[in-house]
Amino acid sequence: MTGSVTWPVIAATLHPNIGGWLGNFLITRRNLKPWYQSLKKPSWTPPNWAFGPAWTTVYCSMGYASHLVLRDSGSWENAALPLSVYGANLALNWAWTPIFFGAHKIKWALYEIVALWGTTAAMGVLFYRVNTTAGLLILPYLAWNTLAVALNYAVWRDNEKDNSVPAVEDKKQ
Repeated sequence: MTGSVTWPVIAATLHPNIGGWLGNFLITRRNLKPWYQSLKKPSWTPPNWAFGPAWTTVYCSMGYASHLVLRDSGSWENAALPLSVYGANLALNWAWTPIFFGAHKIKWALYEIVALWGTTAAMGVLFYRVNTTAGLLILPYLAWNTLAVALNYAVWRDNEKDNSVPAVEDKKQ
């Protein structure tokens, strides 16, 4: 039956959430208060409760899109490039939380999320070439990443002084 839910569909759809869930439970929650709460954030920052549903939605969309690409590529060889970019994207995505929330390295996280945005755009194009729906499923993820890049930049900009290495003071002799 076409369009039926199978274990490969379920696994592909849920797979991207694993890193998100682990990052949330092991790192993000521990750093919301007081660290993240104390940062200067722009007025357009989404409320904390919105991040979980938004990331779960885009993770499921990209996971299902990866299933469509594998299914419609015809072979593992044809799927190698788009799924390699997908894998790199997931690695970058999952790495952002430990950098930003775990290490409190806002500038490093900004560099990292810009690379994530690039792989997201590339993934969307590569997925679209294999399956139109798969490519279109990446668009909400790209939009959310665009917001995340802008937010990371604004947080870095507005808190730059607080996150820089303090200058060594000259000692008077």
